[in-house]
Amino acid sequence: MGKNNFQAKLREIKKITGKIILETGLHIGAGETEMHIGGTDNPVVKHPFTHEPYIPGSSLKGKVRSLLEMRSGLLPKNPDPKRPLSAEILKKDLSKEEEEVALKILKLFGASGADAEAKEAFGLGPTRASFSDCFITEDCREKARRGEIVLTEVKAENTINRITGTAVHPHFTERVPAGVEFEFSITLKIFEGDERLEEFLLEGLKLLEYDVLGGSGSRGYGRVRFKFDNSEIDQRFQAMNPFSRA
Repeated sequence: MGKNNFQAKLREIKKITGKIILETGLHIGAGETEMHIGGTDNPVVKHPFTHEPYIPGSSLKGKVRSLLEMRSGLLPKNPDPKRPLSAEILKKDLSKEEEEVALKILKLFGASGADAEAKEAFGLGPTRASFSDCFITEDCREKARRGEIVLTEVKAENTINRITGTAVHPHFTERVPAGVEFEFSITLKIFEGDERLEEFLLEGLKLLEYDVLGGSGSRGYGRVRFKFDNSEIDQRFQAMNPFSRA
């Protein structure tokens, strides 16, 4: 375990870019509680100036981190299993493999400010990955201007009365339709001593392809596919099995 203050040299800042392609409708909620007349109960988050839907970087980061943490098997050992992995977990009796995985998660996604003492003790250093907000691609924007596609749709849903078998309590959820594409950008700081962090990050994105992004995933929402601008990364990613070493 590295128990010295972080003094590693920054070797590279890598930019990983590409497209997120929606395979099914995506709903990332705006968190509004007020229902407007003629509106939906549940709008998607939109840019305040362009009013176009976007994927917050925090939503992408949070989902990828949570999937890697679930795969790690470390959550029962986390001081609070309901919260993101804490640097305090490094003080637990971990196997060498568990410690390596915990260090990768904490280096990539960061640790809470409340973990400052543990972060310093274990030499974690700065958070390596930064996720940008993901905006609509110019191609989709142009198609929307020409009226060939729409950037949002409203889906009506109901609850089934178990006695009568009839639909009750209709509600309307806004989502971004399948086929819409977003640009994504992740920057990755690589310091001396960092090993396989890029591969680990790609495994997290691959897990997301297996799972869903945003809300209502159990009802078919949120299936996404990644397409990387770098052909070498894209080739590695498409052939990747995130459970082969887990």
